[in-house]
Amino acid sequence: MKFLLAPDKFRGSLTAYEVCQAMSDGIREVIPEAEIVVLPMADGGEATAEILTLNAGGKMHTAFVSDPLGRRIEAEYGLSADGQTAYIEMATASGLRLLHANERNPLKTTTFGSGQLILEASEKGAHHIILGIGGSATTDGGIGMAAALGWEFLDANGTALPPNGESLVKIQQIKPPQHLPEITVEVACDVTAPLFGPDGAAHVYAPQKGADAAMVAELELGLQHLAWVVKRDFDVDIAQVAGTGAAGGLGFGALFFLNAVLKEGVKIVMEQTHFESHLTDTDLVLTGEGKIDEQTLQGKLIAGIAGAAQKRDIPVAALCGALMVSPADLAHLGISYATSILPRPMSLQEAIPYAYEGVKNSTHYLVKLLNQVKK
Repeated sequence: MKFLLAPDKFRGSLTAYEVCQAMSDGIREVIPEAEIVVLPMADGGEATAEILTLNAGGKMHTAFVSDPLGRRIEAEYGLSADGQTAYIEMATASGLRLLHANERNPLKTTTFGSGQLILEASEKGAHHIILGIGGSATTDGGIGMAAALGWEFLDANGTALPPNGESLVKIQQIKPPQHLPEITVEVACDVTAPLFGPDGAAHVYAPQKGADAAMVAELELGLQHLAWVVKRDFDVDIAQVAGTGAAGGLGFGALFFLNAVLKEGVKIVMEQTHFESHLTDTDLVLTGEGKIDEQTLQGKLIAGIAGAAQKRDIPVAALCGALMVSPADLAHLGISYATSILPRPMSLQEAIPYAYEGVKNSTHYLVKLLNQVKK
């Protein structure tokens, strides 16, 4: 039998690689000779860069960049084995997790460090960038990222502005750099918000980054103003494109300043890992994540995996810590079997160290059942 193991991480307990190892252990206990294809996955967010880098036979690199408040930090990015493709998560340089709660202020934060990572990868020889833009601490419309690549943002007096959220409303001129990196960019973007408006970057996401009502109003005006200047001076009107509001407007910035393409993170990961090619002759796809809930049903990683397998009539089994959807929902998604790895109710403190054993045991029982049915 051939098993394709394609789980996401179990957040807080197991990486996707560790989930694969536990699944493999469970399978080998029942069918030692089984063919097992290990394909750790991600949804375009945290850990995506590492997984895609290792999948491409590459390795992780570090660079000194600015954090969201301009402090010098070391951030990771990946390069493929041939050095042509770079895998970058903006959160490693411009993420909310880099700030203490009392430091969160999207008027002051910037995506400058994310731009530095892009520049560093380009200077190392990468011509294609895959950029994940989840988990940002910023609402700067991407001008920080652009500033790191040489774009200038000037006020009414021709003075250069610091590339952060509070500068957006003051921009009167945008000056492109003389030379831009020769790169193509794909953005892993699961947020469909426009740049501004009631469903946009400021109103929906800025409060999570420390903005009060007055800050939200100021940022909203700033994002509107940025879009107006871009339309006035460059005849580019993209502010209402789905995804431009992602990461505090970095989606907009990537589209305009980098001529990027916005794509669902899951689609990028599945394309980069050549997921569909691994389905050939597969008897069972085994996936999973820490929690299967409403978000899973709305098109995250497991939904993408199940959809691809369903087209080939390959059954999909899913393991998780918490199973919070109905059997009917799972069937609609294309999942044949799903179960929690926990044998009894447990506190989070108990469940985290048990996760490896739970994945292994749950896989063992599933494969044993499947093996009996096959016989």
